[in-house]
Amino acid sequence: MAGEWREYTTGDIAEVVGGSTPPTSDPSNFHGDIPWLTPKDLSSPHARYVSRGERNLSRKGLKHCSAQLLPAGTVLLTTRAPIGYVAIAKNPIATNQGFRNLILKPGFLPEFVYYWLKANISELERHASGSTFKELTGDALKQIRIRVPDESTQRAIAHILGTLDDKIELN
Repeated sequence: MAGEWREYTTGDIAEVVGGSTPPTSDPSNFHGDIPWLTPKDLSSPHARYVSRGERNLSRKGLKHCSAQLLPAGTVLLTTRAPIGYVAIAKNPIATNQGFRNLILKPGFLPEFVYYWLKANISELERHASGSTFKELTGDALKQIRIRVPDESTQRAIAHILGTLDDKIELN
């Protein structure tokens, strides 16, 4: 039925993939051509779509850690130190262990999920655990409930919010 919003868990709508860091003691793991993101890269104002962070990984670096090269359109979410920085991958990119990344299933738009996450940081934090610093585990993230409309409504909502963001950035 048009206009109906269905409830899912994040795990229903996306594959949740963590990031990783190769051994920093070996400089040959870095300075390659693979864009790599850390939470610091999203700590200052940034666009919705990101193409790279401050550092890159080498092919060797990617191979020597559990990070994956994520496809364009992946929603990138910091889940520790701090929880709630979010962006969308403009191109294939890898992230460090401070991220849980959402590779969305068909029918779910990255822009809609991006805005939902930005608006629900307190919900993300509520599911976090830890004593030294809070972390949202992949399993906890997969259990968070999200209400999602049909794809055309997702597109319309994301378009309106994106247009407002564009105007704010322009000003």
